[in-house]
Amino acid sequence: MKLYGFGLVLTENMRNYSKNLEFKNKEFLTSSIRALNNLLISKEFKMIIRNETTSDIEAISKITIAAFQNLHISNHTEQFIINALRNANALTISLVAEIEGNVVGHIAFSPITISDGSIDWYGLGPISVLPEHQRKGIGKSLIAEGLSLLKKIGGQGCVLVGHPSYYKQLGFQNLPELVYEGIPQEFFFALPFTEKVPKGIVAFHEGFLATA
Repeated sequence: MKLYGFGLVLTENMRNYSKNLEFKNKEFLTSSIRALNNLLISKEFKMIIRNETTSDIEAISKITIAAFQNLHISNHTEQFIINALRNANALTISLVAEIEGNVVGHIAFSPITISDGSIDWYGLGPISVLPEHQRKGIGKSLIAEGLSLLKKIGGQGCVLVGHPSYYKQLGFQNLPELVYEGIPQEFFFALPFTEKVPKGIVAFHEGFLATA
């Protein structure tokens, strides 16, 4: 379980900004940063990232449905996929983000197969954050913690289907050596944990076929 604090990113950016500019009134900017920092600290919220428990299952389904509800590219089966993975004991890692006792986000990792026989690779997803808590860094924190745990259990890499502008900034790449059939290559990403990159066709767990 990890505790995350939010609210200081803006002031850190402002601090860096002030270092790179010549201000006659730099003392005023510095005092403004200090005042804003104190305000944000008072408003700061604490987030816990932890393993899912049985009591989280209903909340995870509701979060997943809400997060994907307005995504036109979704088949709206993500909640069924998570349940199918769980029932098949294929949820290698299942984490929730909790704020003030309420679960607001979830991420799943499950094993994949690669046609060249490479092992210890995993698929990321589904990942969900309640709409009202999106754009706060919760998803990135869930991803970072999940990837860290994968490495600790001997994972060799992770793949996913997702938006290029988001996942590239997290280190994921389009690798021509790895192919997920039926998905344009620009939306299929991989993150090797070592210098060895498999070559072949990727298949996600059959739980991803769940529709109910």
